[in-house]
Amino acid sequence: MASPSISLSFLFICVLFLGKGVHQLEASHHIFARYQTSPKIFHKSLINQAYRTGYHFQPPKNWINDPNGPMVYKGIYHFFYQYNPKGAVWGNIVWGHSTSTDLVNWTPHKPAIFPSQQADIKGCWSGSATILPGGKPMMLYTGVDSQLRQVQNLAMPKNLSDPYLTEWIKYRKNPVMAPTPKNKINASAFRDPTTAWLGPDKMWRVLVGSRVNKLGLAILYKSKDFEHWTLAEKPLHSAEATGIWECPDFFPVKIDGNKGLDTSARGKKVKYVLKNSLDETKHDYYTIGTYDAVKDEYFPDKGMIEGDSGLRYDYGKFYASKTFFDSEKQRRVLWGWANESSNVKDDVQKGWAGVQAIPRNVWLDKSGKQLLQWPIKEIEKLRGNQVKWPSKILEGGSKLEVTGVTAGQADIEVGFEVSHELEKVEVLKEKWYNPQLLCSKKSASVRGGLGPFGFLTFASNTLSEYTAIFFRIYKHHKKHKVLMCSDQSRSSLNKYNDNTTYGVFVDLDPAREQLSLKSLIDRSIVESFSGGGKAVITSRVYPTQAIDNQIKLFVFNNGTSSVKITYLNAWSMKKAQIS
Repeated sequence: MASPSISLSFLFICVLFLGKGVHQLEASHHIFARYQTSPKIFHKSLINQAYRTGYHFQPPKNWINDPNGPMVYKGIYHFFYQYNPKGAVWGNIVWGHSTSTDLVNWTPHKPAIFPSQQADIKGCWSGSATILPGGKPMMLYTGVDSQLRQVQNLAMPKNLSDPYLTEWIKYRKNPVMAPTPKNKINASAFRDPTTAWLGPDKMWRVLVGSRVNKLGLAILYKSKDFEHWTLAEKPLHSAEATGIWECPDFFPVKIDGNKGLDTSARGKKVKYVLKNSLDETKHDYYTIGTYDAVKDEYFPDKGMIEGDSGLRYDYGKFYASKTFFDSEKQRRVLWGWANESSNVKDDVQKGWAGVQAIPRNVWLDKSGKQLLQWPIKEIEKLRGNQVKWPSKILEGGSKLEVTGVTAGQADIEVGFEVSHELEKVEVLKEKWYNPQLLCSKKSASVRGGLGPFGFLTFASNTLSEYTAIFFRIYKHHKKHKVLMCSDQSRSSLNKYNDNTTYGVFVDLDPAREQLSLKSLIDRSIVESFSGGGKAVITSRVYPTQAIDNQIKLFVFNNGTSSVKITYLNAWSMKKAQIS
């Protein structure tokens, strides 16, 4: 880009300000009016039903989606979330609220934010927490006002001496940011403010997601006092053909080490991450770059791809993510919504929909080209009975059952060594392959040279159902490419489920590195991490046969070449205290 500052200003002035503001409400979820009451079949036994997770966050019943405003206050972690108190489908959204001392076990509280002003009378949507100097939390969130415009509102705790912050009050002059005839902001695509940060001029800055036609925008606002906000002359960043940017997130990361940084941190050894949730594809993507704090411009690094084919936190069921700086542990923690693969009718019958992925540490890889993610350390306190395997060879066309653990609620890690068999890999002849399509074409049942090998999770006795998490190694332009797949093509005999297969190429050299795979398995979800957190895929599965004590777990190798298991550790996972 010859002159980024000129082009961004031009886009904002000529496209946004001269565009027509659209006042028709565009919800990103279907509205099922007849399901907006809790099913009569709901009772306490639903808490123990086969598909309810044991250690992933979800309320006792009903619909949840986006994580909102996570933060730590006086040693207590607070988690807010989009919640429907009246049913298992989207609608009637309020901010659910739970607290924890360890990010694992949670105590529920009454809803923190719900429609009560003209500025949010038609809905209280997503937002973020900012801790002001002196320790006062402030919440910016999207409301849908009486004119069906999306506007940004301010809320704060009623009693700062209460570490659980059970009561929240709203700024009486809400909204603090709104579409107007003058600014011509799209009133139906203006939502999800970020955590705010302080610039060198001591003014607060915040981003709000928007769009003009297919141009995605991170609109920038500034404030001296956190109450009166002024629209900046240009957005922080924009990208063509990306559509509405939902749930934007903007934060600094250290270029060395895995410690997190406060959102207002700056310095020479700091890079920045801009994440956006793309409503059109329901994927979260991010870029890494530099931020000019004086000109308020963000520049993705060379080679970063903007849009759906760019870097993602997670290549499976993971959306509307939100990070926060954990000042207690000096880390940046990522939350994300794991949306459903079951159909609406089944969701209503079971009485709930949606879970939150396990909170993850996020930091910059030493290459500087991507982020790494790993489940928070605290989740390990739920580990129970452990099974360990010595190093062994896994012959081609074989599988070994992992016994001694609860297969449907487990934590399993394995290392594979394949350097001795690399001459037998398949060649990728195509110039480029979409990894998800490649995983669909080359499923776990399709034998290859080196791979597929990995886990068979949620496997039934006859293997009529399973969800396979595996690697397959290719050679492409004289280099090895490691493909990671989550094959859900046989995850359920229920034909109404979403059995999409997911895939990603992992930045690993199998000639020099062992391939590691970790999966957190929990009744209807599998979160899988490879390469120490270089690639993550979350799957939601609803088998009909592989449930309760009928679930089996295997390590498998369906390639023609053998692979070496260098280590295997597996644990049964206890239930967390959540409801």
